[in-house]
Amino acid sequence: MILDNINSPTDLKKLSISELPVVAQEIREGLFNRLTKIGGHFGPNFGFVEATIALHYVFDSPKDKFVFDVSHQSYAHKMLTGRKAGYFDDSRFSEDSGYTNPDESEHDFFNIGHTSTSIALALGLAKGRDVLGEKENIIAIIGDGSLSGGEAMEALSVAGSELNSNFIIVVNDNEQAIAETHGGIYKNLKALRDSKGKAENNWFTAFGLDYYYEENGNDIASLIKVFEKVKDINHPVVVHIHTQKGKDYALAEKDKEGWHWCVPFDRATGKPTGTFAGGESYFGMTSQYIVEKAKKDRDFVVVTPAMPMSVGLGPAERELLGRQYIDTGIAEEAAVAIASGIARRGAKPLVVTNMTFLQRAYDQISQDVCINKTPVTMLMNYSSFDGLTDVTHLGIFGLAAFTNIPNLVVLCPSSAEEYISMLDWSIDQKENPVLILIPGNDVSHRPADKNYSAMNRFKIEEQGEKVAILALGDFFQKGEEVVAAIKEKCGFTPTLINPRFASGLDEALLRELEKDHQLVITLEDGILEGGFGQKIASFYGPEKMLVKNYGLEKKFYDRYNPAELLHDCGMTAEQIVEDVRKSVQL
Repeated sequence: MILDNINSPTDLKKLSISELPVVAQEIREGLFNRLTKIGGHFGPNFGFVEATIALHYVFDSPKDKFVFDVSHQSYAHKMLTGRKAGYFDDSRFSEDSGYTNPDESEHDFFNIGHTSTSIALALGLAKGRDVLGEKENIIAIIGDGSLSGGEAMEALSVAGSELNSNFIIVVNDNEQAIAETHGGIYKNLKALRDSKGKAENNWFTAFGLDYYYEENGNDIASLIKVFEKVKDINHPVVVHIHTQKGKDYALAEKDKEGWHWCVPFDRATGKPTGTFAGGESYFGMTSQYIVEKAKKDRDFVVVTPAMPMSVGLGPAERELLGRQYIDTGIAEEAAVAIASGIARRGAKPLVVTNMTFLQRAYDQISQDVCINKTPVTMLMNYSSFDGLTDVTHLGIFGLAAFTNIPNLVVLCPSSAEEYISMLDWSIDQKENPVLILIPGNDVSHRPADKNYSAMNRFKIEEQGEKVAILALGDFFQKGEEVVAAIKEKCGFTPTLINPRFASGLDEALLRELEKDHQLVITLEDGILEGGFGQKIASFYGPEKMLVKNYGLEKKFYDRYNPAELLHDCGMTAEQIVEDVRKSVQL
């Protein structure tokens, strides 16, 4: 295998151009080996193999610097920069993250998993180079889907007007984001593709950027020619290449959306392997609810910043929603502001995405929604500690971030019935902006209230004594486990409370607990600092009540084992019972 002898880009440059397609085949075998066994980003990596080889063949990494947008297309780059063992040696899969990572290699410059960032980051590298009087090529690599993000457009504007030195932007155009692309820029990209880069209107040149187009984005020889033209260029330039997402795997070429990311699968059939939970899930429940709600209520509108599948809205569901659906592209800021306008006009917007991406719209939530008290409902997936575990995609900071915005009601359902009831109430009410966290645990069932207009009312699910356990959202079931353990090990029944509201306190209930409780325990699925538990502890600060908060540290965890993390944070039922023994007079 030729790849056996490639341990750095220097080794790649020793090959003839005619040998490079063989390297591409071998890289894809490495991709298949890793992805069939542990899953990961499929389509982005398979489509960018040839471009990666050509980039490393022409430029001189790490002196010349590549910045990958999202960096979920960097697997081939890793194989060519000394990390191929993470793809061919099953015992070493964990050595490589799914994204670029400076801790892994001098060929990586940023740990990136969010979109639309590469042009701005690379532009900063270029400006820093110029200030220091150095000379090297700076290359930003960005997919067409990522161009809809505001940061990418802002950086293009700066690059086209404020930088007068070497800067190369490679636009990987595969006609696809995760789902289909949305937004006016894609009309222009299509015109450029159809005209082989000669369209009269060119939004890159409108920004003041030089421009090259290469139709054969999966042909290494063609790519080498265009990259050689722009190497050492003395001004900013866009190289627009047309590629095939999921190339050389027929199933992925046909279903680009479905194969953007994959679980472990059988190569011959494409079907998932191993054991994957089936049956009832909050994921399936949500998409079904949305479609049914749209049928019954024509004022209902779903708004998503390019993340329809965060709540299971596949192509069929999106077609059913019709005019009651809008995809803003990768533009959380615009999605939230648009939803505020929809609500102000009298319709009923529901914004759906993953918690890790909502932080890009913090200002719009605060300014455009909460100051104006527009009744926007925002529904967030993957806010749990055992959801997405890559450092770039953690949702565990959401509670601390958003529960401290005035006027925003943050609801944390603890069962299927409570989840649907909260959605129904929030979408139909006209008084408050509401953020709802989709539970991250297995579906549970328990009767729930229908109306949540009485703000910050906690619910006692089991009355007891001595210890009160406030178990928030999808940690309610952990609260039930702790109650059972205390009954068994300590011989008394604690009080179990379902807070429901994470953004405010039920002061009357908390005062009532002081009469016959010694200890209040809080359990939350997020970091402790700035979170729900600290609000409880602050309330009891001047009083005799003992408070023990259980949650996660304010820390960037990365690729952790969720069960081990709970233990490390002292959050198992056994550990909590031991704390109770030390704190309470039995």
